[in-house]
Amino acid sequence: MIYDVIIVGSGPAGMTAGIYTSRALLKTVIIEKAVAGGLMTLTDKLDNWPGNPSISGGDLAENMLKQAVDFGCEFRMGDVTKVDKLSDGNFSVELLDEKAPLISKTVIFAAGSTPRKAGIEGEDEFSGRGVSYCAVCDAAFYRNLKVAVLGGGDSALKEALYLTKFASEVTIIHRRKEFRAEKIIQEEVRKHPKIKLVLDSVAEKITGNDFVEKIIVKNVITGEFSEVAADGVFIFLGYIPKVDPVKHIVELTPDGRINADTHMRTNVEGLFAAGDIINKLVNQVATAVGDGATAATAVEHYISTHHK
Repeated sequence: MIYDVIIVGSGPAGMTAGIYTSRALLKTVIIEKAVAGGLMTLTDKLDNWPGNPSISGGDLAENMLKQAVDFGCEFRMGDVTKVDKLSDGNFSVELLDEKAPLISKTVIFAAGSTPRKAGIEGEDEFSGRGVSYCAVCDAAFYRNLKVAVLGGGDSALKEALYLTKFASEVTIIHRRKEFRAEKIIQEEVRKHPKIKLVLDSVAEKITGNDFVEKIIVKNVITGEFSEVAADGVFIFLGYIPKVDPVKHIVELTPDGRINADTHMRTNVEGLFAAGDIINKLVNQVATAVGDGATAATAVEHYISTHHK
């Protein structure tokens, strides 16, 4: 069996692409390694989602998946390990623990990204014992306790605000004096009575006994060290694009993202990319949805001209 399109990843880009290609009556399968919806499911409230600012990432993901499946899209769990272009112009998509690869006329690679680690002493040792990369997943464990957040972007500040629903105190540790997040989020953070700011500082070490107890912090201006008491540490330092299955055939940017044009085309004919994995200015659910719709439309055009 040959698919018209295999979509790798079920985040907002992959799911939207599946809705569009299935509506166009293209034989489509979405392959997801972990959770349908990807990182979107970790967001408690998508307050910048047009038309419904109170919807959660999990609910939106569920709606998207149902819509895609209702249009005839196939969904399967699997770990894609390699994508290659064959001599006949089709693609082979290899999956872990699968003997034979899937074959498709086109591929939309929308595997997304994974949280970046801080790379500091104690991070791995206390992973699952106070160190977390997901506030929505773990915030409830820190009810009436003190937590720290590492990072200064949109995700870090939004997650810090979410943590205030549970924690008694949230300390944000950021290496600069200014944040990179949207101004409206910054303002909310600076005014919140439960949030403390430790700026111009970096976390050097996470310590404790059985669980996290404190963080050793270094001021990057003075070089002085101090301690921040915390029962938990939430790390939000950006994301690493998951490009391993295609990095041997696509052009990548210096920071490891896929180069794609405005039609989501890569340097390999028939291979498209969409979502956080491509080189672009803004990584948001709204922009990923646009990428997915564009990639799907480009796929439909490609198949109509190359596979008559």
